Amino acid sequence: MGPAELVQAAAMARRFYLEGKSKIQIAEEFGVSRFKVARVLETALERDLVRIEIRVPSELDAERSDALRARYGLRHAVVVESPADAPPAFGGQTPPDDAADPENLGEVAADLLGELVNEGDVLGLAWGRSTIHMAAALHRLPPCTVVQLTGVYDAGTADRGSVEAVRRAADVSGGEAHPIYAPMLLPDSATAEALRRQTGIARAFEYFDKVTVACVSIGSWEPGVSTVYDMLSEQEREHYASLGAAAEMSAHLFDAEGRRIGRDLGERCITVEADRLRRIPEVVAIAGGRRKADAIGAVLRSGLVTSLVTDTAAADHLLLETGPGPRPALDRADPDGA
Repeated sequence: MGPAELVQAAAMARRFYLEGKSKIQIAEEFGVSRFKVARVLETALERDLVRIEIRVPSELDAERSDALRARYGLRHAVVVESPADAPPAFGGQTPPDDAADPENLGEVAADLLGELVNEGDVLGLAWGRSTIHMAAALHRLPPCTVVQLTGVYDAGTADRGSVEAVRRAADVSGGEAHPIYAPMLLPDSATAEALRRQTGIARAFEYFDKVTVACVSIGSWEPGVSTVYDMLSEQEREHYASLGAAAEMSAHLFDAEGRRIGRDLGERCITVEADRLRRIPEVVAIAGGRRKADAIGAVLRSGLVTSLVTDTAAADHLLLETGPGPRPALDRADPDGA
């Protein structure tokens, strides 16, 4: 390009990229066709006259996020930096690479919910350390109703767990809170059914079909990583392991292919039914760490999750999987009617 062409290209690029003018407006100003403007802008990029830089906060990985969203057919996928990728904390210690940072995941999930929840929505929160951290990090939510989707891990810690998470989200939004004061897992189905009929719990269950956005956690079938695993006897654990249990979400068990197993367990649990979860327009799962990666993949294959907040350690494993399975987000109606 000669000097006159360079000057003209720079002027057109300034109008288009910095001033926001259309190609037609630029064409009229310079007395050329809009096709000529398009060619000049394309040449400006090829000749490095214009450089386009896409910048996101350093803790977000835009490339992995987009790849994960496309591979699993998710509506939203947000990948954050794993603890092993982060600078060492005070004292020089870096967490192991199979561990997630629930606080970091929770903060990002809180920002995502701020985008997804609209005024008048019903937000459902299931028990999980990640969802508890998410609720603690909430700073903005439109006015909405908040309902608890599962019982608590330990009734003695209700005020420090999911019940408090529901209250916190309702306080931030200024909406109603519908907590569930009951254990997640009961000794038998009769006890669970009796609890479901109690006034407060029944009122929360009435909102399940109205939930528009849900937030859930995922656990792998091992101690300390699955809430249900930790609550069962050794004999029960072995039984469900023999059925192929690989993942748990909201007290529902899945094998490695995403098929639900151990449906009898659900009869003993205070939790939202899987069929109701599937009808919720937006189900956001929060889970990370290499240790949970296989479980996350199993739940994604179930088709119950539409969006995911995870970290680079889990994302790298998920992106290497050979069979991602169904595309859950495409099986649901768009909440905006598109």
